[in-house]
Amino acid sequence: MLSLTIKEASLALREGSISPTELCRKCLNRIKKTQHLNAFITVTDELALRQAQEAETRLLQGSPKGLLDGIPFAVKDNFSTENIKTTCASRMLKDYTPPFNATVVQKLLDQGAVMVGKTNMDEFAMGAGSTDGAFGPVRNPWGYAAPYRENTGLDPDSNWVVTGGSSGGSAASVASLTSYLALGSDTGGSTRNPGSLCGVVSLKPTYGLLSRHGLIPLVNSMDVPGIITRSVGDAALVLDVLQGVDVKDSTTIPAPSSPTQLPEDFDVRNLCVGIPNEYHAPGLSEETVEQWSRVADMFERAGARVEQVSLPHTQYSIVCYHVLCCAEVASNMARFDGLEYGHRSEIDSSTETMYAASRHEGFNDVVRGRILSGSYFLLKQNYEHYFLKAQKVRRLITDDFKHVFNSGVDVLLTPTTLADAARYSDFTQEDNRTRSLQDDVFTQSVNMAGLPAVSVPTALSRRGLPIGLQLIAPALQDKRLLSVAQWIEQRVGFPSISEFEQRSEASDQWQKTKKEHTI
Repeated sequence: MLSLTIKEASLALREGSISPTELCRKCLNRIKKTQHLNAFITVTDELALRQAQEAETRLLQGSPKGLLDGIPFAVKDNFSTENIKTTCASRMLKDYTPPFNATVVQKLLDQGAVMVGKTNMDEFAMGAGSTDGAFGPVRNPWGYAAPYRENTGLDPDSNWVVTGGSSGGSAASVASLTSYLALGSDTGGSTRNPGSLCGVVSLKPTYGLLSRHGLIPLVNSMDVPGIITRSVGDAALVLDVLQGVDVKDSTTIPAPSSPTQLPEDFDVRNLCVGIPNEYHAPGLSEETVEQWSRVADMFERAGARVEQVSLPHTQYSIVCYHVLCCAEVASNMARFDGLEYGHRSEIDSSTETMYAASRHEGFNDVVRGRILSGSYFLLKQNYEHYFLKAQKVRRLITDDFKHVFNSGVDVLLTPTTLADAARYSDFTQEDNRTRSLQDDVFTQSVNMAGLPAVSVPTALSRRGLPIGLQLIAPALQDKRLLSVAQWIEQRVGFPSISEFEQRSEASDQWQKTKKEHTI
């Protein structure tokens, strides 16, 4: 039951083959069984069971609120939730309880969805591994299903793989079957990166299509609520529920008038797929290149036109993103001063001392580093040299995408990450900022241009870990983007983690694979 799609689970609930309370308990029990993943900061079991009971009453009366009525979901812990702690995985907000729900959370609740908890993340969504939060790192479910998960002679605390970040807890919750969907946030790839490494579908919609009201800001000009599900069709269903103008967020835009109903037999013969030359980045693994080529060949064999294209300013995008990100972080983090918002230090010999001590105690090194960098970029003598120049480069990057799409390309096909998931012990040996810059190379330019993008799992690496590919489309072409993504999904046959474990354990190939790939 837990491995069904949202549509399948919704049908089962309506037919009465399972009740919302039974389904909720299954998810809550699964959360307990997978505690080692550390995917959740807060489990809202009492609230979830109460919401499930209300959904059960509605379904028995034949008056469901929608397809999501009774469906369990999880929320990244940087979305405000009424009377439920919202910590951003930081000591700074460890005791913060919002008095309201974020708009996207409220829309799910209005549909009758059941909230099972708040998911773990990188502190204030700054990171690419979900390893730096105040509540400990998130473990990738596939790291325990992979062939090398057993006796390797290594420290068990280091012999697991990361989820990617910063929405690692949300991706892990969907991949480990503890929720049917999860909200993430995506500023430079923070939904697509963990979605790729955890083998789930992760959608970053067009900027403004989903409300940011109640999402604790990182970079206002790039932040987008993200959707994580186990199928492309489910992502489209959730997008329909969440999109649209919100009077509480002036950056929102009207949703397309027609619902995002995806065709079952999408015809790609009139499709032009672009392959960006500049995305053959240093550090790109051979296995990822193989999958990239395989899917491109699938399009070509099906009659689509596949073309090499150029995004010439991509080479500057990482540096540009770093300057703009840090500048907005410095501005947004200024509110956490220990007086109006956030942790207050007991060191209070003067106001300045209390400010400094509160921020030092409340923020980790990564957050403090970005604040300091951003403050430097925004100094009067540096403003034009760094911030204004980065804004001009951002426009050039956006124009690159416009030029490609105006030339007749419908979607771009790229890797999502450089490789499959890194082992925790390897990941933490590198500086967080360096790792974040490396792992966002394919994703962050999309945020600067405000375009929709989705990561779709396509295969398992030789280590038994997911590899995802990314599709990018013009602004407001989210439906076409998802239609193409579903076309890929239908043809690659990517297994769920439960299917992979069953197939692997039951086959002779499992023993051979385990022997060959034990570390």
